Amino acid sequence: MDGDSSGRQAPSLAIVVREAGFDDAQCIADLTRACWAGKVAVTSSGHRETAVRVLQDLQDGGGFILLNDESPIGSVRWLPLDSEPDVWEILRMGVLPQYRGQHLSEHLLEAVIHQALLCDVKELRLAVRADQDRLLDLYAAHGFELAPELEYSHANPLEPPPSVMRRML
Repeated sequence: MDGDSSGRQAPSLAIVVREAGFDDAQCIADLTRACWAGKVAVTSSGHRETAVRVLQDLQDGGGFILLNDESPIGSVRWLPLDSEPDVWEILRMGVLPQYRGQHLSEHLLEAVIHQALLCDVKELRLAVRADQDRLLDLYAAHGFELAPELEYSHANPLEPPPSVMRRML
């Protein structure tokens, strides 16, 4: 039985990951702000996410939306580095609070890895905020390694620098 400590049955999920289209920009902006609320430091630019910014990211890179019964519950984006288009940075991954603790972000991460392999990308990078260091183990389990010699190109100058991790493909 897959329930909680009270003996209640956990709700069944019908999880699907789909590629984001340009018309998903507002949905992803809304999801990002909702995922960041109460979870990520208020100084993060994710709290001020706009559809314009998301659309630009989707045009320059791409994204995925995590769905439960066709309802959006999470998202992730990636962007190629300007100086190295075969290196992608993963950004803005998040799952709505009521769906956390079920390893659902791993579906998003695996989708980006798969897409990168299809596109002959040689390396994936992501940043882990200083206040989110518990995520280091999650990403390490997916083949990412700390790369202290790298700087994250989207780092917020008002915050401590994040830890950069990379995965060679």
